[in-house]
Amino acid sequence: MNSTLQLTGIGLRTAHYTEFLQKRPRVAWLEVHSENYFAEGGRPTHVLESLRQDYPISLHGVSLSLGSTDELNWPHLKKLRDLMARVKPCLVSDHLAWSSIDGHYFHDLLPLPYTEEALDHLVTRIKQVQEYLGQQILLENISSYLRYSHSTIAENVFLVEVAKQAACGILLDINNIYVNATNFDQDPQAYLAAIPGELVQEIHLAGFSSRMINDKEVLIDSHNKPVVPAVWDLYRAAIHQFGCKPTIIEWDSDLPSLDTLCLQAYRAEQIMREAYAITKSAS
Repeated sequence: MNSTLQLTGIGLRTAHYTEFLQKRPRVAWLEVHSENYFAEGGRPTHVLESLRQDYPISLHGVSLSLGSTDELNWPHLKKLRDLMARVKPCLVSDHLAWSSIDGHYFHDLLPLPYTEEALDHLVTRIKQVQEYLGQQILLENISSYLRYSHSTIAENVFLVEVAKQAACGILLDINNIYVNATNFDQDPQAYLAAIPGELVQEIHLAGFSSRMINDKEVLIDSHNKPVVPAVWDLYRAAIHQFGCKPTIIEWDSDLPSLDTLCLQAYRAEQIMREAYAITKSAS
């Protein structure tokens, strides 16, 4: 692997447009929130059209509401398909979540009950979405702050079964694994161990914050801080388990400088290089 980043990139945010266009940093790829680019005109579209000439682009959505019992939002999917035709993305993803009911959308990604019924429902909808888009999508594990008492399937097993049955991929968010494991007193390494590497097509890394709720510290997936050492350690374990995977650094609020964001990407790349070197020397 040479000095240019091979597999790590950043989530591009509006505040970094000008600096990114000027500097063109040597990140491997970019990820953007799909819904921010549904309009065909305006500066966001112009910037994306410019950057896609030099960087692979991944479209990451937050509004498909795949777990909802509402009818699939076909106008939304039409806009996504049109955007895909313009951008030619390398990956398209959304979340293992629901966020709408009776056509009303929440500004959050809400967890599902992990049951056979929910599994069948989600698989059917993902298949419909992939057929309509003409492309496989990736499904991301979310952070959550409550769990349903009638769930009968472990979250990681549920995620794997959805991916297998729907023939979709997994976008594995390492920070979300750590946040949930900490909040619910579980082992993040055990979560990781149950994920087949061949299903994982992308990894997310991010920072979190915390707050005290009923005298208990609760981690919040806020995407407003650097990746913490424990999450880097979990990422290192993931790379040793899965091999090198395309990785994105997410940072959505309290944005740092572009250089700081890119340094996080470089650190992820270095972890992959170290794992690659170890694997190569062992073979």
